[in-house]
Amino acid sequence: MIGQLAVVPMLDDGPVHRLIFALDIERSTTRTNPAKGRLRRVLYELLEQALAAAGISSRHREELADRGDGVLVLIRPHDDVPKTVLFAQVIPLLTARLAAYNQSVAEPELRMRLRAVVHAGEVHRDGRGFYGDDIDVAFRLLEARAVKQALREAPATSLVLTVSEELWAGVVRHGYSGGSYQQHIRVKVGNRVRRGRIDFPVPAEIEPSVSVVPSRLARPASALSLAGPDSRAERAPDRAAAGQVVNGHPVVNGHPGPAGAPRPVSGP
Repeated sequence: MIGQLAVVPMLDDGPVHRLIFALDIERSTTRTNPAKGRLRRVLYELLEQALAAAGISSRHREELADRGDGVLVLIRPHDDVPKTVLFAQVIPLLTARLAAYNQSVAEPELRMRLRAVVHAGEVHRDGRGFYGDDIDVAFRLLEARAVKQALREAPATSLVLTVSEELWAGVVRHGYSGGSYQQHIRVKVGNRVRRGRIDFPVPAEIEPSVSVVPSRLARPASALSLAGPDSRAERAPDRAAAGQVVNGHPVVNGHPGPAGAPRPVSGP
């Protein structure tokens, strides 16, 4: 007797609005499995540090969704966590912690650069996770050939950020997030062309007491270029004179500042 397939009941899971923030590790497929495991642990630790420092707790977001060599963050609508918090706090903090981590490890295989994307829209949940057209859009932008090329051509940069055209029009272009976003990209999702813009975020300043890397991967604290308030003031002239570059931006008067608009990269 041939068994019958069980009938799966339809779930009443109407769409809900979420701010979509996703990260992906550059060139992860070239790493060994042990290195991938370490980088995954570091990625989650740095991300959770940045979210917590910006005041985004578990009550503000869904559980982090693992993507193998990346992670998906879905932030619920909250008046105390506007979209600008992501641009003004989370991403600069993550960029700074990532740059500090890369300075703290000697092995090239354990250094990490990230592609990030920010979008917003309607998502569905079916008990196994979230899905929907807007998540597809976010990941198509994240994986765009032009974004990967932009990061390859900026070797001093730790993170490249892409924002969807919808979010750029509603938030970024009004000046809430800073950045130039002059590189345009296009991707195809289904039968529609979706657009985004690329930027290289300026890292935030990190307090010297903040841990940026698991102790088993870190060099001695003296090797980390994290300066406190007093030492920052003392080192600024020397760093500026040396022409130091922080995350792709030259140091001016002891602080990283934009070095001009990135060179345009044509999209796919």
